[in-house]
Amino acid sequence: MSKTIFITGAGSGLGRGASLGLARKGHRVIATTELTSQKTDLLREAREQDLDIDVFKLDITNERDRAQMEKYDFDVFVANAAINEGGPLAEVPMDRFRALFEVNVFATLETVQIAARKLVKKGSGKIVFISSMAGISATPYVGPYTATKHAIEGIAQTMKKELKGFGVKVATINPGAFDTGFNDRSGEEIWKWFDDERNFTRKEDILKQQEGLKNQFDPKDMIEKMIEIIPADTHKFRTVYPEETEKQLKKTQKERWDMEI
Repeated sequence: MSKTIFITGAGSGLGRGASLGLARKGHRVIATTELTSQKTDLLREAREQDLDIDVFKLDITNERDRAQMEKYDFDVFVANAAINEGGPLAEVPMDRFRALFEVNVFATLETVQIAARKLVKKGSGKIVFISSMAGISATPYVGPYTATKHAIEGIAQTMKKELKGFGVKVATINPGAFDTGFNDRSGEEIWKWFDDERNFTRKEDILKQQEGLKNQFDPKDMIEKMIEIIPADTHKFRTVYPEETEKQLKKTQKERWDMEI
């Protein structure tokens, strides 16, 4: 059955791919982008593929942009917009740490609250938080992002119980490491402030951790999984993908109970 799906952060990466893919499947898609230039580019691609997608610029940290959400009616709200930046937690500049929370947690929840009011009024619908494997695992030098996604997991699990009585479902999708450029850009940001002379974290340890970025998954598979899960009426509360990441995270969670300092 065709659904109306509202998705934030559709200007690039998985959000963009999912928006186009959902529209191809016949769903009505309202796709929002952080920047006006991304809107232009997404509209161009939608036209080329002969897809009917509503696109508007929604910087989720901007109150006037968020107010535009009120005009739209939808069945599914996908909180996908996020930023990523790495750095050792003992040394990361606090303005950078706060910036991630501002987008990934505070502004995300503000958009979700608007969506929740609409769906509660309707008595049905679904909110999907695009979380991350980082919402469950903890990787060195990915701490700022990990902290925001752990917060999202707590928010999603709590809201699931709070909104159930109103007929509104809540779920998370937790991608593994996909090669969209999102993780690579995050790793690069560290070098804007990190200084061998001043910081005690060893540069070689950060570089060694970043070696893992060479083995990221093909985003096409994740986009397909999102296209399957987002409009579905029934599925697991948490969708971790790919399967090897799910196995890895279950192992991580089990290990935490036996972890010693």
